[in-house]
Amino acid sequence: MRIFPVDSMDSMLGKLGLEQGESITHPWVTKAIERAQGKVEARNFDIRKNILKYDDVMNDQRKVIFEQRLEFMDEEDVSETVAEMRHDVVDNIVSKAIPTRSYPEQWNTEQLEAAAKTYLNVTAPVGDWAKEEGIDAETVETRIRDAADGVIAAKNEKYGQVMRQVEKSILLQSIDGLWREHLVMLDHLSKVVGWRGIAQRDPLNEYKQEAYELFQALLGNLRELVTTQMGHIEIQMRPPEPPPAIDPALLATTHIDPVTGENDAVGDDSDEGALAPLDPKLLVGLSRNAPCPCGSGKKVKHCHGAFV
Repeated sequence: MRIFPVDSMDSMLGKLGLEQGESITHPWVTKAIERAQGKVEARNFDIRKNILKYDDVMNDQRKVIFEQRLEFMDEEDVSETVAEMRHDVVDNIVSKAIPTRSYPEQWNTEQLEAAAKTYLNVTAPVGDWAKEEGIDAETVETRIRDAADGVIAAKNEKYGQVMRQVEKSILLQSIDGLWREHLVMLDHLSKVVGWRGIAQRDPLNEYKQEAYELFQALLGNLRELVTTQMGHIEIQMRPPEPPPAIDPALLATTHIDPVTGENDAVGDDSDEGALAPLDPKLLVGLSRNAPCPCGSGKKVKHCHGAFV
C-alpha cells in the first residue's frame, strides 16, 4: 500500500477510530489492500515479462554463435572461412579510406597504409599508387587483397598442415573471447535501457536495436581479430628431442637390489657385492629366470638383468 497508496486512506482510518497498532478488519480497508496487492502483482509480472523478452534477444544471438562455433569445430579445414574474413577486412579498410566516387587526391592514403600493416601485415604503398594514371578504388583493393593472400600463402608453404590447426584454434578462441565480452555489454545494456522510457521510447525496442548493433560489431571485430592474428603469427617449429642415451658403463657397475631398492655395487669401500662388468649383448634373448651369464649364480632378474 506504500507503493500504490489509496487516496484518503489516512483520513478514512481516522474516521473509523482506529488506533496505532490496532488490527484492521473493516471491509473498506480489506478491499483497498486487495486492490493494492493486485497492482503490485501486475507490476511484478510486467517486470518479469520484460526480463524474459530481453533474455529472448540474447538467446537468439547465442543460438547463432553456438551453431556457427559447432560447425567450425566439426570442420577439419577452416581456411576458406578465414580467407573470406580476410577479404571482408580488405573491403572494409579500403571503403573507409576511399569514399565512393572520390578522386585519388581525396583518398586517405596514410590511413589505408596503416590499416593494411595493422590488420594484414602488408606494406601497401597506396600513396604511390594514387599517383598512377587511371587508378581506382577497385584496383587498390585488388592489390591489397592479393598481397594479403600472398602473406598467408607464404606461411602455408613454410609451415604446411600446421597452419590448418592454427587457423582453427585462433578462430575458436577469438569467438569465445568476443562472445564473453558481448554478454557483459548486453547485461549492462539491459540494466540501463529502462531509462529510455523517460523520453517516451520503448525500452524493449531500444534494447533490441542496440543489441543487434552490438552483435554486428561483434562479427566485425571477429573478422578483424582473426585476420590480424593470422597475418602476424609466426610458428616456432622445434624438432623432437632425442631420448637420453644410456651409458653402458653404468650397466656394468650398478646393481639395484629388487627387494631393498639399494645399489649393491656402490656404498662402501669394499668390493663385496659388486658386479663384474658384463657386455649387455649377452642378456639379449635370455629369460629373466635364467642364470645370469656373469657367473654369479643368481637369476638374470636378480643380477645384471635387474636394471635392464
